[in-house]
Amino acid sequence: MIEIGIDSFASAMYGDNNTLSSVEAMEQLLQRIEFADQVGLDVFGIGEHHKKEFLDSATAVILSAAAARTKQIRLTSAVSVLSAADPVRVYQSFATLDLISKGRAEIVVGRGSSIEAYPLFGFELNDYDKLFKEKLELLLQVRDNEFVTWSGKFRAPLNNLPVYPRAIQEKLPVWLGVGGSPESFVRAGTLGLPLMVAVIGGQTHRFRPLIDLYREAGQANGFKPEELKVGLHSPGYVSATNESAVAEYYPGYAELWTKLGLERGWPPVTKEKFDYLTDEKGVLVLGNPEQVAEKILRHSDALGGISRFTFQMDNAGLTHSQLMNAIELIGTKVKPLIQ
Repeated sequence: MIEIGIDSFASAMYGDNNTLSSVEAMEQLLQRIEFADQVGLDVFGIGEHHKKEFLDSATAVILSAAAARTKQIRLTSAVSVLSAADPVRVYQSFATLDLISKGRAEIVVGRGSSIEAYPLFGFELNDYDKLFKEKLELLLQVRDNEFVTWSGKFRAPLNNLPVYPRAIQEKLPVWLGVGGSPESFVRAGTLGLPLMVAVIGGQTHRFRPLIDLYREAGQANGFKPEELKVGLHSPGYVSATNESAVAEYYPGYAELWTKLGLERGWPPVTKEKFDYLTDEKGVLVLGNPEQVAEKILRHSDALGGISRFTFQMDNAGLTHSQLMNAIELIGTKVKPLIQ
């Protein structure tokens, strides 16, 4: 069975002329999480950024507010930038979330595709991978042991020190969020961690060789196939018809990704490129509920089977009402078609 959910970066970029206040944007985000719970979605994730246009720098705080307003939906980061954080505090924050939510917390950890957290918290980008490797090791030790003895390069050692509070879940789920680095896929498999693959451009099936690497590394290290879960995070949007989905989504998508492209050296988004990304194999999961369900299943087949799919719907120009309508369609139409 494929779990279906939403990931959000707590964007304040949507609305008429992007005039939404931060207070309004946060309240509307919490309303969307509450509604996602009511319509039966399985998971809601909040990212981590440290930029003006996003409100998700304190992920666990937002998720804790959502936990008090929801009953069933699992609540996760998407992703926590572990390289620039203290793993002890990350565990404590999400263990506290687990208590508030009565066992619904998860963590997706990664190195982060945005780099602003590194100088902000005093870390060197040259240590990008070394930081993550060391901190992931510590996070897993803290998760699995009440008393921790550990030493490393980037943090003071721990000598048989306890870490509290403890999560309700015996093993607080820790997923590894990855982009396109083969080493990251192998690392997740070697550790037997569930894998969350962020595919934001191109064609989704091209990630199959990397996912095969993950599964091969996992099985070589003694993990069973059913333990090696694969999740897929992709941009997407659902409306009543394909025509309305494109009309509502394309202008803001082009605006947002052209802006990101200027920052990262990518070409601007054109309608021709957008159409390529929405074709059968393209990354954008966009259209009416039937088309979207078919595409998720097609992506799952292409990747050898996935356990979770999350829509990234933050987009310039989309209103709260449009996002609520999309969540309702995902919960009441897309999820039943898939499951």
